[in-house]
Amino acid sequence: MSVTIKDVEKIATLAKLKFNDVELEKLKGDMNQILGYIDTLNELDLTNVEPLENINEIENVLRHDEPTDCITTEEALKNSPARTGKYFKVPKVLDK
Repeated sequence: MSVTIKDVEKIATLAKLKFNDVELEKLKGDMNQILGYIDTLNELDLTNVEPLENINEIENVLRHDEPTDCITTEEALKNSPARTGKYFKVPKVLDK
């Protein structure tokens, strides 16, 4: 399968992009080169290759979830620029 100028124009339209004739011709060549590379990859024998779930072979190292002391409301609010009672006061962001 090869890409035609018409295919490139349709893809450009779908992507809301505009190209001149020289750029369309270059994109057509680039897309055909990519498809040629994919065809080369499709020729590989992958019968004994396990599917890859993650390129990193590192597993998550999680700590035990143990309760610790929490800070008080006063400690949390002591550096706040504005407060209302025991809450942070923030500027209004919605009109309604």
